[in-house]
Amino acid sequence: MSVSAEEIRKMSPEERLKLLNELRMELLKLRTQAQLGVLKNVARIKIVKKNIARILTVMREEELKARVRK
Repeated sequence: MSVSAEEIRKMSPEERLKLLNELRMELLKLRTQAQLGVLKNVARIKIVKKNIARILTVMREEELKARVRK
């Protein structure tokens, strides 16, 4: 499940943080499974990492917008 940047922008800051934490936990589990050799869908790691990057990018954009407005 890939999350688009538009979907992330529509979320509240609390929802973004919650999703970010969930994705980080999923990434940790996927990496553990990969180390144990039981991971079936290796491409899922890449998808989760990109989703994390999207969320962090949108959060940074919002932070910069807030600075400009002050």
